[in-house]
Amino acid sequence: MYIAILNTTMIFWQQLLTQLQQDKKVYLLTVIENFGSSPGRKGFKMLVSDDGFIFGSVGGGVMEFTLVEEVKALLQKEKQPIFSKKQIHQGKGKDKSGMICSGEQTVVFHPLQNYDIPLIASILKAIENNTSQTLCFSPNKIAFTQDTITDKYKTEILSENDWSFKENIGFKETLYIVGGGHVGLAVSQLFKQLNFHVVVFDNRDNLNTLEANTFAHQKQVIDYTTIEDFIKEGNDSYVAIMTNKYTDDKLVLSKIIKNTYAYIGVLGSKAKLKTMWEVLQKEGFTQNELDQVYAPIGLHIKSETPEEIAVSIAAEIIQAKNTPKS
Repeated sequence: MYIAILNTTMIFWQQLLTQLQQDKKVYLLTVIENFGSSPGRKGFKMLVSDDGFIFGSVGGGVMEFTLVEEVKALLQKEKQPIFSKKQIHQGKGKDKSGMICSGEQTVVFHPLQNYDIPLIASILKAIENNTSQTLCFSPNKIAFTQDTITDKYKTEILSENDWSFKENIGFKETLYIVGGGHVGLAVSQLFKQLNFHVVVFDNRDNLNTLEANTFAHQKQVIDYTTIEDFIKEGNDSYVAIMTNKYTDDKLVLSKIIKNTYAYIGVLGSKAKLKTMWEVLQKEGFTQNELDQVYAPIGLHIKSETPEEIAVSIAAEIIQAKNTPKS
């Protein structure tokens, strides 16, 4: 069973659509590149309408205030340009944002009016239907393109006037939880709030915690020997193994360890995992393959309850997700 949720991305585009439907002129600000400790991250968006309505953020602080005041003035003019701005968050001078957090970001500015309503409606439809479509932001316009990108974002900046930013509208990180017990329930709840698509598997019928799990978008009782058939490979797939016994943990890991995912983690004590690693090596798995697995799963914050364990897992997965791949 799939449950539709109103995520923050959809809320943003709905707010933008509402402004256009009210015949307001709007500037859409989008962060298309960031480095270092920049407060604005790639994909951050903000809208500013001609009556002063503001929604979203490109990083906050004095930098954002200055950009907002600039577009407010532009919105009062007859025509609004498409342009980009590089913001360096340290020191003074050209392109300096006034912030001291270090890092830098590039923000692009697209003016929108009521004739852009069909485009925004199409974006909302793609998000609602979880349809993978590529939206391209360029110095000329915002439009869907036939190009396919495998990551959520793709940026190309050749100069201040020659750039493109592509966003996979249907891209959504999926967390596959293998094990529907108490920790799986707590992890499902937290990752739904983090806008992940949450899928839970277990091999036990009539499991009370699985039946009580109203947070997962999909729940299924399966045979773990075929687990690899149920988990999609790719850099948007995250796997958390937390079955109710050692043998099932080992079985699941052995089935998927050679596949490509953004993250694989296994719940368990260091002693249990040490034994598992020794057995897997005897079965032919390499140390390099085992080194790719996060185990014990989660950041070490001395977590004890299912809810605390869920926080540690979420922190580690967010860290993995936001760390650039070498």
